Amino acid sequence: MISPSEAEAAIRAHAGLLEPESHDLVHLTGAVLREPIAASRDQPPFDRVTMDGIAFASDSGRREFRIAGTQAAGGHRMVLASTDACFEVMTGAVVPTGCDCVVPVERIAVKEGVAKLADDVVATPGMNIHPRGLDSRAGDVLLEPGVRLGPPEVAVIASAGLSRAQVSRCPRIIVISTGDELVEPGEPANDVQIYRSNAYGVLAALQRRGQMFLAHDHIPDDLDVLRERLRAHLDTHDVLILSGGVSMGKFDFVPQVLTELGIRQVFHKIAQKPGKPMWFGVGESGGQRRTVYALPGNPVSTLVCLMRYVYPGLTAALGEAPAEPEKIALADAFDVKPALTVFIPVEIVADATGERRAHLRPTKGSGDFTSLIGTDGFVELPAGPVTVGRGTAVPLYRW
Repeated sequence: MISPSEAEAAIRAHAGLLEPESHDLVHLTGAVLREPIAASRDQPPFDRVTMDGIAFASDSGRREFRIAGTQAAGGHRMVLASTDACFEVMTGAVVPTGCDCVVPVERIAVKEGVAKLADDVVATPGMNIHPRGLDSRAGDVLLEPGVRLGPPEVAVIASAGLSRAQVSRCPRIIVISTGDELVEPGEPANDVQIYRSNAYGVLAALQRRGQMFLAHDHIPDDLDVLRERLRAHLDTHDVLILSGGVSMGKFDFVPQVLTELGIRQVFHKIAQKPGKPMWFGVGESGGQRRTVYALPGNPVSTLVCLMRYVYPGLTAALGEAPAEPEKIALADAFDVKPALTVFIPVEIVADATGERRAHLRPTKGSGDFTSLIGTDGFVELPAGPVTVGRGTAVPLYRW
């Protein structure tokens, strides 16, 4: 067996890298950037008015100004001909030539075409003006490759004058459950069957990440059917995420069949609880890389392995910059008894001082998925025997 950190490192090393493709602005959200984005010009590209009001020369020494015209946003730059005059200016407009300060409309009184400053206004150079190039200069790199694009990043790309950007191709992912005991939700189940829930939990988690083509399937415990269906899915999907069939049972055919289909095992079993039997392998189909995550079938194990290992693998394949896991302090001490890394669900609650701490919410076993309701994620505790003290900062993985 390998450790969780070794498993993650192996997954990142073997995940491959999806090829880039060009997307337009409205389809960039959630994608991972694959090219640097540089400023095409200074930002702002001109000295910009930040408040509606009047613009004038601050060194004029005057308190009253004749309004010579209006500088609208997007209008050509006007020129101040005399220091006894001013321009009405709109937010976002260029500062007229000869003006170096703006007094907001709330601080002036206008009568018969003359603007008078309020008694307490002190005009200073640069007042309510956003100088050219203050945010960035032409050629500055605004975004580096590996950034997952959200609303601010998409806006920055647009502000650079770009209508498209290179991002990682959306991975084609299929989530596969296995086992004769599973019944599709909505169908009747007999006394010894359970509803197929793992696949839908995994799909829900992946949907929240966005920018993926998702499918799902269920395969019974039949060696020939499993082989046929997995072969077909390997032909059409970049990533297979399986739940069940990876342990040591009589009908746990998944590792055998994957090997037969040319998927090379990278590791099988991780020194952890829950999720110990996880299997990971890579291969090719039609000249395209294929990555397979075979997760244990118990629901808690499935979700833990998804968050702890599949997510980092997808991050690597997309070219996204890796991030250190979030840390949180434990609300109470905990004795780790097995010589295995332990993952325990937690609820995050603020204490009397306002500090947020993780309250452990152990399940009744790796099949007890109902205990996950109301939890925020799970923490990773070191292999025992060891006591992890109250207030110890430990890695947190949110659902």
